[in-house]
Amino acid sequence: MKKLKFSVHDALEDRILTGQLLPGARVDEVTLAEEFGVSRTPIRQAIFQLAATGLLEHFPRRGAFVADVGPQLLSEMFQVMAELEGLCASNAARRASASDIEALEISHSLCAEAAQTGDSDRYYYENEAFHDLIRTISGNTFLQKEIDRLQKRLKAYRRLQLRARDRMKTSLVEHATIVETIKSGDEAAANAAMRAHITIQGDRFADLLANLSRTNTASVK
Repeated sequence: MKKLKFSVHDALEDRILTGQLLPGARVDEVTLAEEFGVSRTPIRQAIFQLAATGLLEHFPRRGAFVADVGPQLLSEMFQVMAELEGLCASNAARRASASDIEALEISHSLCAEAAQTGDSDRYYYENEAFHDLIRTISGNTFLQKEIDRLQKRLKAYRRLQLRARDRMKTSLVEHATIVETIKSGDEAAANAAMRAHITIQGDRFADLLANLSRTNTASVK
């Protein structure tokens, strides 16, 4: 079990996603440093990291402001991520060794333990370890780098998505399917299972947008 530590980055990320910091709002380093009881250095580092993911926009001499990521762009990013991770899964189905399969099953069991706690943040990190392992097994370094770049943009939304009712339970079932398809060496099935797992559309996308809208509205009241 991984022990989660306090992270200024995660705290700011949560405030943006839950609407405590609305689009266009200025992120004040001094105020946040005083609130968190830290120096301005970790605040500044978190701001640069979140700017790199697209959640913040940083302007020289003006400061950092919360970006406005619309539903169209969000949907398109998830669509591309699904295709990239689907390719990783099909590669993994073709290339996984016995030790790779064993490691994947262990990672899946850790996800199951996290899901049982009901802690979506803990599940998120175990989930990322699961996906990272599949990317490694796929053996395509360039593909991994492209996924890492897009993952930085989607990380916050994937965390929020896991807070939806029953999403962790559903995610775990989807993981089991992915493990079995990779274990069986079925490239097409592994690709399809991963794409279905990542793609966020229909009710799942509506739920995510509703969560974003509800938290933003609540923060204004």
